[in-house]
Amino acid sequence: MSYAEVLIPARPAPPETMKRLSKARLAGYFFLALWALLGIALITMMITNWDNAKFFKFGPRFLHGLWITVKLVGLSFILGAILSIPLAFARMSKNRILKGLTYCYVYLFRGTPLLAQIFMVYYGFPQARGFIDSIGLWWFFRDPFNCGLFAMTLNTAAYQTEIVRGAIQSVHHGQSEAAASLGLHKLVTFYKIILPQALIVALRPYGNEIILLIKSSATVSIITVYDLMGETRYAFSQTYDYQTYLWAAIFYLSIVELMRNGWAHIEAYLTRHLRR
Repeated sequence: MSYAEVLIPARPAPPETMKRLSKARLAGYFFLALWALLGIALITMMITNWDNAKFFKFGPRFLHGLWITVKLVGLSFILGAILSIPLAFARMSKNRILKGLTYCYVYLFRGTPLLAQIFMVYYGFPQARGFIDSIGLWWFFRDPFNCGLFAMTLNTAAYQTEIVRGAIQSVHHGQSEAAASLGLHKLVTFYKIILPQALIVALRPYGNEIILLIKSSATVSIITVYDLMGETRYAFSQTYDYQTYLWAAIFYLSIVELMRNGWAHIEAYLTRHLRR
């Protein structure tokens, strides 16, 4: 205990604050119990209505759909991350035209639903097939998977652009001034000083973006991509059994929990020096 803590004891929380905390805690326990009861009810329904024939028939298809979902999310996130870096610099540019165009791109893709963007790519690009074929890209856009990948990449790139921009701008300008006083080049300053600090700030938003991307990826099943949700729709069309969607929900929940806990461990490892 420090000298200041001995002289100035901690003040007890006001009664109003304690009442609000107690009410919030009780509400949290209530909703936690409600979710637990719902989970128990769903598990009980699955056990009582379990059908081994359906499980062994559609299980491999679900695993294949899970692989397509993981591949789609992974590729779109990586490509979006690569695209977001130059876009973030364009958003911070002093050139009004470049800054305005980038702002319009980010505003458009963050302000419209992902489903509408997927439809625009899947149904809109074939209207210009002659032009797309003339530049040698029709082989790419005739595949529904590639259309979904293209739309999701542009969508997540818009969100990641704002994440990167906010993270870079959160680093105090004194860091750049100190590096300049030492005669460091601007590129060295960015990669060695600014970027590592910005990435620490961006870790949590990046984790949230991956989780949102996993859940949003279910929309590509509308354009005949047999991802996890696409295989679920196929299984339901063959059986009319609600359990197929319950299986899909369990798969999505498992992916999100694995990603959430894995990202938390990565964040804890990369920020371990801040807790010393």
